[in-house]
Amino acid sequence: MSRFVRKGHQAEANAYVPLPVRDGVAPSYLWITESRPGGMLAFLEERFAEVAGPPWHERMARGDVVDAKGERLQPDSHVRQGMRIWYYRELEQETPIPFEEAILFQDEHLLVVDKPHFLPMIPTGRFLRETLLVRLKRKLALPHLTPIHRLDRETAGVVIFSHNIETRGTYQSMFQKRVIRKTYEALAPLLADREFPFTYRSRMVDGEKFFVMKEEAGEPNSETLVELIERRGGLARYRLHPHTGRKHQLRLHMASLDVPILNDAFYPVALPCKGDDFSAPLQLLARSIAFEDPLTGAARRFDSRRTLDWPDPPGA
Repeated sequence: MSRFVRKGHQAEANAYVPLPVRDGVAPSYLWITESRPGGMLAFLEERFAEVAGPPWHERMARGDVVDAKGERLQPDSHVRQGMRIWYYRELEQETPIPFEEAILFQDEHLLVVDKPHFLPMIPTGRFLRETLLVRLKRKLALPHLTPIHRLDRETAGVVIFSHNIETRGTYQSMFQKRVIRKTYEALAPLLADREFPFTYRSRMVDGEKFFVMKEEAGEPNSETLVELIERRGGLARYRLHPHTGRKHQLRLHMASLDVPILNDAFYPVALPCKGDDFSAPLQLLARSIAFEDPLTGAARRFDSRRTLDWPDPPGA
């Protein structure tokens, strides 16, 4: 089996990309790091044996598989060390996600979007066109659109994209320097016998399952400020301020406090995949993002227009 490095999106912005964005989908590429006999078709069929989609000989016939110079690859093309192959990721079937994003702001640098629950940020796994990035590229014709931070598929709310190559790094650096002020809201059981607000800290590491995190003893590397906004019976609405940006930080922190966010299928216990069941969205919302614009110095704040869904009281 040949070894390779595969990346799912376009290369660096200043690199030549031989295939255009098509219907919102950017081409993917794959580096070949070891030559092998048998021809390109045999290599692709072996490498992507478990991936659904049109047969590779059909893609080649359409000109959708090319080398770094944009030249069409044929079934008998050589597989050589150092080659970069460009192609479009395709899915034969994809379940529509019945929720729409909303544009909150757009200028010559940024696009700010109010993401719905269940919509993935970028193509991955069984999601391609039903992702926020591809939807926006298709609707707005912004081929260089890139998210400069992420939200989980299950989380709704404010997310920022860059569509200007020249200023992208400047805005990305705000997140790296942690000068962005992010506020979330969550519905969860009422946390009794605590004084609000309070700060929760822990050491977060990868869990045994690749898609979850866990806590362990040691120097804390995650921090969340927790505020109580309102309570209804045994439930509460919280305002959460993550001072660090660990994967699933808010979800794990709330579960560790014994008040897991409503409808969380990962914490405290990872439940079986619900597939395309959209009936119980995670009650976590990226409510707002605020920062000083690094180009102009102006204060910026963007707020989600979405709300969380309190469950009906018993007997309602």
